[in-house]
Parts: sequence; structure tokens; C-alpha cells
Amino acid sequence: MGGKRTPKGRLRVEARTGPESYLDGYEKILTDAAGTGRRPDRSQIGARRASGEQAAEAGLSLRSCVAAHLAATRRHWPAGRTSPADADRVLGAAEQAIDAFAEGYERAQRLAARQEEADRREFVDDLLHGRSHLGRLAERAERFGLLLSHAYAVAVAEGAEPYDDFHAVTRQVGAALVGRFGSRNILIATKDGRIICIAPGDQTDVLTYFAKQAYATVPAGGRIAIGRAKGGGGGVAHSYEEALSTLELAARMGFDEPVLKASDLLVFPVLARDRQALADLVHTTLGPLRRARGGAVPLLETLTAYFDAGCVSAEAARTLSLSVRALTYRLRRIHVLTGCDPADPAQRYTLQTAVIGARLLDWPTRA
Repeated sequence: MGGKRTPKGRLRVEARTGPESYLDGYEKILTDAAGTGRRPDRSQIGARRASGEQAAEAGLSLRSCVAAHLAATRRHWPAGRTSPADADRVLGAAEQAIDAFAEGYERAQRLAARQEEADRREFVDDLLHGRSHLGRLAERAERFGLLLSHAYAVAVAEGAEPYDDFHAVTRQVGAALVGRFGSRNILIATKDGRIICIAPGDQTDVLTYFAKQAYATVPAGGRIAIGRAKGGGGGVAHSYEEALSTLELAARMGFDEPVLKASDLLVFPVLARDRQALADLVHTTLGPLRRARGGAVPLLETLTAYFDAGCVSAEAARTLSLSVRALTYRLRRIHVLTGCDPADPAQRYTLQTAVIGARLLDWPTRA
């Protein structure tokens, strides 16, 4: 801050960051309008726009800047100019100058908003995919309210249509979360048409509430998956990938539950980890079903319904729209072809694991 000596020797501080700092040239516009009736020329209008942009970049409010212009208009109102024609010329010039200032201010704000959105999108992409140097990523995360030294979990909601940051559903879900928990340590974003919620791993109520809001807001057919809490710089990326894998698993296995937790489905990644061994189990155990009239699919559906019903024949028959007698016949046929009895507890595990493997591998469609 600079200053000048007053006649009494005191330092008069000049505020270089207040709204008055962006009035350069405005007094001349008023004086010219009062004296000659001349409106601001192109260079003066351009200067007003530039001042508006600079004021926005400095973080000043438009309201305070307009107030400073109006105060300057009162201070510099030409003496003796009180006729309606004089007032009209001065006020017309003031209106034009202030409008140019506001235009520049709003333009700077739009550019800043677009840049902020671009920075946010880049950060979210780097965070979810584990890109960027971890130290730099942690610094950027603090700007968005995240502390990557803590463990975080990620929930992912998908629907029948893609969502972006400006979609009504995204905004509604985000507003509900911020209204209840605030924005600190919580990030709502979108990625690949899905709504993402990143929250501290020890705040499970946040992700539960997100799932509840997303389920209530996303049209019918939506599904939400919640990854496990992971620590470290790559923890968010790991939890995000786990949530995506859970969504993919749910679609492949035909799960009806709208909200799925990766922690409840850990057996499936374990089974799929050794894909070759799983494929051998499926082909060895269920391969003989191909010899059945109509192929393997009807009998595989029978086993799926039987196991999903807790091995209760009547319930499975209702699911398949069959009589209990017809279901029993199919189970006997499966026993004959595979050598495994679905009703035998010792042999049931092998058959049920093979059925799960078939769903994971999309067998027999992908033999």
C-alpha cells in the first residue's frame, strides 16, 4: 500500500484494492457528458470493461463496485448542471459506463467459473484414476475439501440416462447431502454419466444417505454401489474401481438390490480371480447339461432359481412358472447329466459354485 503526506504531515493511505481503485477514467466520462454531451467513446467503453474484469479478478462484489460508481457520480456531478437535458446526458453516460463495467465483470466471472469447472473436472479424473503425483494430488484435494491422508470410500450411482454436473438429478442429490452434512470432506461429482460421492471412510452415514437420495431421485432402474474405504493417495481410486466392479457384477449376476456394498460381495472377486480354474469348474461340472434337450440354458436357469430360493422347490417353481413336479423332474435330469445331486448338501456346494461361475463367465453364451 502506498500513501501521500497530508498538509498536517500524516500519511493518507490509498486503498488500492477497494472498488474506488477501478474508477479511473469515470470522472472524465461524466465531465465530457456534462460539458459537450459526448457519450463514452470506444476506448473508454473498453477501459470500463477492462476495469470490470480486473475488479472481478480481485474478488470484489459487483454490488460494491456499482455503489462506488454511483457515489462517484454524486461527487463529480457537474456544478450548475441541473436542467433535465443536462441530467439526461450525465446519467446516460453513467449508465453506459456502468453497463460496460458490469459486462466486463460478468465476463470475467464466466471465464473464472469455466476455469474452475475445468480444474475440478481434471482433479476428479486424476483422483478417480490415481493419476498425478500423490503430493501434488493431495495439495489439490485440500482445495476441494478433501484430506487424502484419511481413508475415503466412493459410492457410484447409475441410471438409465447419463448424468453430468449440471443435471437436475445430480444437483438435487448434491444439495441434499450438502444441506445435511455440509461440503467439508465430501465431494459430489460425475464421471462417465454416473454420479459419484466421495466421503471419509469413517462416515458411513454419508454414503448411506447418498444411496438413499440417489435411489429416491434416479428414475426406476437405477443402481448404487459402494466401495470399501481405502487409505493413501490411491485409496479413492481403488474404492472407485471397486464400486464400478460391483455395478458390473450386479448387472452380470442379475442382482435386484438397488444398493450394493462391495464388502458384501467379496466372494465373487475371489472366485473370478483365477479365471482359468473357474472356467474348468464350470465346463467340467455343467458341461454335460449341453446334452439335454433344449440345451444347457433351461437347466442352468432351474439351478439358479433353486439356489436363489434357498433350495425350496415350491418357491423356485413359482419363480420359473413351473409346477413342483416339473421342477423336480428337471432337478433329477440335472443329477443324471452332471452326477451331482442339487438336493445333496455335500454335492450342492460344487453345483452352486459352478452356477455362480457360469454367471460370472456368461456361460454358455461365451463358451
